Amino acid sequence: MNDYHEMPPSAHRLELTGREQMTISGVEDVERFDESSIVMTTTAGVLVIMGEDLHIGKLSLDGGELHVDGRVDSLAYEDGGRESGGGFLRRLFG
Repeated sequence: MNDYHEMPPSAHRLELTGREQMTISGVEDVERFDESSIVMTTTAGVLVIMGEDLHIGKLSLDGGELHVDGRVDSLAYEDGGRESGGGFLRRLFG
C-alpha cells in the first residue's frame, strides 16, 4: 500500500487548483488576511499569498489546514529575518 497521502501533522504542503482554489497544510497561525493578501506562519516559514477576492473557506489550526478561494497572483515565503531592515513583511505592510 502506498501511504503517500498520509503526511505527518507538521508537514507543509501547498495545492493550487486553477489559481482559484488552494489547500495549505502545515499552517501554524494566520497572522493577517484580507481580500488581497493572506499572511500565515507555516512549518516551512512565513507564507504570503497575494491576489484578488481571497477568502478563507476553512481553517483548522488543530489539523494545520487552510482552504483559500479567490484569484491567486503570487506566493512568497519570507526569508526568516535575514535582512536587518525587518524583512519583506515589514516593507510590504509597513
